[in-house]
Amino acid sequence: MDQKNFITIDGIPVELEGEKNLLEVIRKAGIQLPTFCYHSELSIYGACRMCMVENERGGLDAACSTPPRAGMVIKTNTERLRKYRKMILELLLANHCRDCTTCDNNGKCKLQELADRFHIEGVRFPNTAAEPKLDNSSVCITRDASKCILCGDCVRVCNEVQNVGAIDFAHRGSKMTISTAFDGPIADSPCVGCGQCAAVCPTGAIIVKNNTASVWKALDDQDTKVSVQIAPAVRVALGKALGLDDGENAMGRIVAALRRMGFDEIFDTSTGADLTVLEESAELLRKLEEGKTDMPLFTSCCPAWIQFCEKNYPELLPYISTCRSPMQMFASVIKAQHNTARKHVHVAVMPCTAKKFEADRDEFRVNGEPMVDYVITTQELIKMIKETGLLFSELEPEAVDMPFGTMSGAGVIFGVTGGVTEAVLRRLSSNKTGTALMSIAYQGVRGMQGVKETTIPYGDRELKIAIVSGLRNASELIERIKAGEHYDFVEVMACPGGCVSGAGQPFVSGAAKAQRGKGLYAADKMCNIKRSEENPLMMSLYGDVLKGRVHELLHVEYGKGDKTHA
Repeated sequence: MDQKNFITIDGIPVELEGEKNLLEVIRKAGIQLPTFCYHSELSIYGACRMCMVENERGGLDAACSTPPRAGMVIKTNTERLRKYRKMILELLLANHCRDCTTCDNNGKCKLQELADRFHIEGVRFPNTAAEPKLDNSSVCITRDASKCILCGDCVRVCNEVQNVGAIDFAHRGSKMTISTAFDGPIADSPCVGCGQCAAVCPTGAIIVKNNTASVWKALDDQDTKVSVQIAPAVRVALGKALGLDDGENAMGRIVAALRRMGFDEIFDTSTGADLTVLEESAELLRKLEEGKTDMPLFTSCCPAWIQFCEKNYPELLPYISTCRSPMQMFASVIKAQHNTARKHVHVAVMPCTAKKFEADRDEFRVNGEPMVDYVITTQELIKMIKETGLLFSELEPEAVDMPFGTMSGAGVIFGVTGGVTEAVLRRLSSNKTGTALMSIAYQGVRGMQGVKETTIPYGDRELKIAIVSGLRNASELIERIKAGEHYDFVEVMACPGGCVSGAGQPFVSGAAKAQRGKGLYAADKMCNIKRSEENPLMMSLYGDVLKGRVHELLHVEYGKGDKTHA
């Protein structure tokens, strides 16, 4: 056999196909090397040393940081390596909180998983874990330093992917920690609440803030009416944890589960997205007609992006759409329709941790009361369903409630990067045929790339559009715009890939993100209404509850409310 394009792994030749490190080749060979600090979308850190392999000379190499070379001979499972990995795990556990049964990450903790895989039945070293030091200052996430293993995943995602820099390594040696500047509360840092640090954390050191107890309390109160809205991206992300395939549209079963849990009214946030499409497209048209083309219109659906601008680019706030997010638009309409004597609590099930902050903003309170009383993430909904004991995969799908039971496919695709842009383009297009609808999808708006650009003809001009996900990508685009590059419309989502990859969702990477996006596009195909303006409910709302109150209920001016406590 020609060895020029092969390496030998545990006696088996494996072809090289451009992999950037040994770890990728080994995993391609069907061997799941353990790692804590490796993420294919982040820089190589090489700190945990769990992925060490033995080379033909008896030396040890870190598979994550070693480039593959043709002719290499490596072993991944020798007695020496097994002993080495067990020692690392014991040392980590010796400096780690071991209250696993009460940890929020119980059952999905990487340290717990590897301790079980390598049969760690005892730790020979004294437990030197620090007293739990909880940082509960954020409404989005909770930090527990006693569970940190210093893998650096949170630091790298915050700096490299999000360009936020809220946390970093502090001190040296045994005193090293992950800290904010001057060890202050996370809420007082540049944090924007995106939660991507919690998404990549392999232990329970950073977790999503849990609001389920408050929701259960409201559900148990007979004098309280509890309504709920479900964001589009949720339906394609919770299935795997509950017996379905990842990416499968579980909306009907979610509705059935929520109804069993006692929610009085259940709605789809896609209806709110239809309102956003109508208002945002009208705002874009006004901007074009008035000749205000010096700066693009930036979308306003993502609360982490809004915070990012407030904290880093406040000069851009006048160019961000005044439209509320679909969650807040819909909540305003739902609360405005409430006409019973019972107390009304409105809950939103979101893929996003930053939505917890958005719900808490002063701009979305009326007489001190929030439009959305509680935001729970997909992860929290999964926990509630499991706690209820429902066999989710066996539930018969059910429909959402009237009078807000109608939505378009344009609203459904809001949950994936490029979805907002595609929905707006469907609205602006003068050609309403099925062929035109399909052509929009192939104009460069779809795909999981971090930056996408397209040019769309509109009247006697062309609209230049940019679509970005991930806040570093947003920063780089902003710098290009400042340097003179022209765009008419810019869609920004803080989480890479859009809401399908929100930090409130069960964490996935790579192809699994794309699978969730495909799930939303498949749901769009099943909708008999494709464009927001064709949703008959919209005209009914504009002629009724929104009459004379469009700006009051559907728009917002940022920069005037409380921007702390991310």
